[in-house]
Amino acid sequence: MGGIMPFHMTHPIAVFDSGLGGLTVLRALRARLPQEDFFYFADTRFLPYGDRPESFLKERGVLIARALEQRGAKALVIACNTATAAAAEAIRAAIKLPVVALEPGVKPAVALSKSGVIGVLATTRTLHSERFQRLVGRHADGYRVIAQACPGLAEAIEQTGADSPQVAALLDGFVAPLAAAGADVVVLGCTHYPLVAEAIAARLPAGVKLLDTGEPVARQLDRLLMAENLLGGGLGRLTVATSGAPATVIATVNRLWGKHLAVEHWEP
Repeated sequence: MGGIMPFHMTHPIAVFDSGLGGLTVLRALRARLPQEDFFYFADTRFLPYGDRPESFLKERGVLIARALEQRGAKALVIACNTATAAAAEAIRAAIKLPVVALEPGVKPAVALSKSGVIGVLATTRTLHSERFQRLVGRHADGYRVIAQACPGLAEAIEQTGADSPQVAALLDGFVAPLAAAGADVVVLGCTHYPLVAEAIAARLPAGVKLLDTGEPVARQLDRLLMAENLLGGGLGRLTVATSGAPATVIATVNRLWGKHLAVEHWEP
């Protein structure tokens, strides 16, 4: 390997997730920045991240970020709440690229809540992280935050489909406590959950607002690229890669994306 390629406005934006839920973020990014080129990397070989130790996630996140920088990305979006919670600080310290990281939208939820009760659906790892605890402490003082871990939900959405009986059964158990507590805003704290937003809404009282992070992340990336003079220069190209076997993820990618995408193998 040679030295790190200096990043330039014509280089692609890297988007990284443990799996394919980050495609919901990628869709928002491409809608806002249609002239940019994107390289989407799904680390499916180590899916699910939500059950792995924080030390592993930190080490893996830094390895991936450095490899994406080496590959010539001009910016990095960590499209995974679990990876953000465990590794965002370490990644920012390890690379020179502008970095946008996901985190559950506790601050906007607090601003919208009238009942003083907000719900957060996320992975166990995200909710147990110091980063999430700081987020709640900083923005939700005086509010009741129902932090509902959803073990197995992201994997079920990816493997069995958003409309499957397995997903329905999991949602029945995970959403009920939020409805019972009177939450009037629910944060979708994992990139897979917007794929089942309608099913979540159907299990909540009418009028409960659902908050997704794709749009705010796209706005933040736009601002950051403009500030760094890196905006534009692409042709709207998209490359999708996985650390797993492309053949095993391509059907899921096509189902979630809504049309055929080629998937290549890439190991950081």
